[in-house]
Amino acid sequence: MLKNVTASLPKVLALVALCACAMAQAQTAAPSRIGFVFTERLMTESKLAKTADAKIEAEFSKRQKAIKDMLSRLKSLSEKFDADNASLVEPERTKRYREVAELEKDVQRTQREFNEDLLQRKSEERANIAQKAYKLIELIAEQEHLDVVLQESAWSSPRIDITDKIIKLLDK
Repeated sequence: MLKNVTASLPKVLALVALCACAMAQAQTAAPSRIGFVFTERLMTESKLAKTADAKIEAEFSKRQKAIKDMLSRLKSLSEKFDADNASLVEPERTKRYREVAELEKDVQRTQREFNEDLLQRKSEERANIAQKAYKLIELIAEQEHLDVVLQESAWSSPRIDITDKIIKLLDK
């Protein structure tokens, strides 16, 4: 129950902010202004994001190739073991089975480490982009006299979307 309440808290706060803006608008002559940013577009469409993705891909390509090589070696070793299994004597069968099992463990460990490192690097790059984007969002909000800038919604009007402006500034 508490998880549900805390999970919906940001949405409730956004709703409260919108209500407060509506009330302030009703009490004053100046209408409240709202902006909206699709953060996922910032992380995928900006040149900064594309450059970061290319950099990460280049950084991890050697490790990815090594994993593919390990997988092909495991496959061929496993197929050879399966084909020769019936004709092998027990000590040789045990030795080759352990060899295949050990290589399989190495492949799984290497893949897990690769995925963890890749995820960490992507998170670092996204955090860097987000930090720059948030500064630009504040700048645009001040320039356009926006009262609030939202990041998530079920739907938003294109007239309040400032994502393209942020992308253009990120790409400079």
